[in-house]
Amino acid sequence: MDAKISIRKQCDLLEINRSTLYFRPTGERQENLDIMRKMDEEHLLHPTHGVLQMQDFLFSIGMCVNVKRIRRLLRLMGVMARYPQRNLSKLGKAEYIKPYLLRNLKVERPNQVWAIDITYIPMKKGFMYLSAIIDLHSRFIVGWALHNTLEADNCVQLLQAAIEKYGKPEIVNSDQGSQFTSHKWVEYLQDLNVLISMDGKGRALDNVFIERLWRTVKQDYVYMHPADNGTELYKGLQGFLNYYNFEKTHQGINRKRPIDLFQEAA
Repeated sequence: MDAKISIRKQCDLLEINRSTLYFRPTGERQENLDIMRKMDEEHLLHPTHGVLQMQDFLFSIGMCVNVKRIRRLLRLMGVMARYPQRNLSKLGKAEYIKPYLLRNLKVERPNQVWAIDITYIPMKKGFMYLSAIIDLHSRFIVGWALHNTLEADNCVQLLQAAIEKYGKPEIVNSDQGSQFTSHKWVEYLQDLNVLISMDGKGRALDNVFIERLWRTVKQDYVYMHPADNGTELYKGLQGFLNYYNFEKTHQGINRKRPIDLFQEAA
């Protein structure tokens, strides 16, 4: 009997995201991948550094890179310098930009506020993008996914899966990236009567909790265990994020585990 299992079913059985199965290393040269890795580490420490300061940093460690290449690689990584600035031009999706709702808001229960963001994850050869949603009250990661593109549909699917598993939040906060100022993202949340909050353009502290998550994930796992491929990266992150949710204590929540606070309402 020649029984065949579909690729979808195989991925479900192995707990592997299908996008990682089709992953192919990007065409960037190893030199550029090394530059991107160094800039990612520097951005974690100094998120306000722009192209020129990033160039000075690379010069200081012996990497002679011109401004044009730095700017292209930062865009590919989805990295922008964070600083307050006047918005002198309208974005392409300005109609979908929403105000920041978290200023002076007391977050005191699970599912009151979720925050979502995307970050670049380096591998030995190539890179991927990690999306995650964190519950701000408990620091519990309600959903995460790896992809090799920055498409808006990826974020909508991640949010749908998190809501199906944990219920809907009252507010979802994000930055003003194209994934979150798309018609599909805004319409989905509005149909659920979920309030949409967006960071002020260039404001580093508006989404500080998920920025801290990225620092922890990268410094405690990604940089110490560079993956050979997407499948290895997925399985490694799965183990680390389970540790983050269910075992690691956090000083910001009085040295408790995220799962303990997230289950308060249960």
